[in-house]
Amino acid sequence: MQEIDFYLVDAFSDASFGGNPAAVCPLKAWLPDETLLRMAQQHNQSETAFFVCHKGGIELRWFTTLTEVNLCGHATLAAAYVLFNELGYPDSRIHFDTASGRLTVSREGEWMTLNFPACPTQAQTPPPELLSALGIGEYVDARKGRAWVLVLENRQQVEAVTPNISAMTPGEHKVAVTARGDAEYDFVSRFFSPGVGVWEDPVTGSSHTMLIPYWSHTLGKTRMLARQVSSRGGDLRCELSGDRVLMSGKASLYLKGTVFLREC
Repeated sequence: MQEIDFYLVDAFSDASFGGNPAAVCPLKAWLPDETLLRMAQQHNQSETAFFVCHKGGIELRWFTTLTEVNLCGHATLAAAYVLFNELGYPDSRIHFDTASGRLTVSREGEWMTLNFPACPTQAQTPPPELLSALGIGEYVDARKGRAWVLVLENRQQVEAVTPNISAMTPGEHKVAVTARGDAEYDFVSRFFSPGVGVWEDPVTGSSHTMLIPYWSHTLGKTRMLARQVSSRGGDLRCELSGDRVLMSGKASLYLKGTVFLREC
């Protein structure tokens, strides 16, 4: 029987029940992929982050309840929180080796900053089936990068989107819906990805790798404050720095314990 430390962290939030929860499990060595997936299914969160520390660095992987994914912002923030606050990581900067290359998380007080590669988008016409599933009749702009980006007129329209989740799968199922913000925020968004088991992701770092370059160009500024207007919600300090995006947020530990792994 193996005993594995377990943490549940609310990322992009400074209080419980906000932001985006992620499970985090430090490992001494990699377990079989099937075991990692079954653990993620048991945890039943949008993402479980697993990492292994070795002399060459820290390897990080992310699993939803359906599959491994190649990039996840909030679970990276959660893993960094565990290393900084629970495991005594001594430096102010962590480098993770991932399927998306080397990702860096730096800490300044309670704020942690993700340094991710920017994801450019190109103007494209979205499939009618996607618009129908989202219940969107008109949009300001539509673009495609690592997922679809649909720009609506205002925050109220973004908040009013009520997608037919079953109609989004197995077709086009990854989409960020966004709009200009109000007096407090530069832009707002929501993100849906039911094809990998995430109906609506509360706060999504990976979608902001597309949104930050788009809104930086549109608004003519490199530093912005964003709000993901899901039911839980979360704030992100955003910056475009060349071909990198910086996303800053806080995190809050909700639960920690031990996984007792008995494999047949």
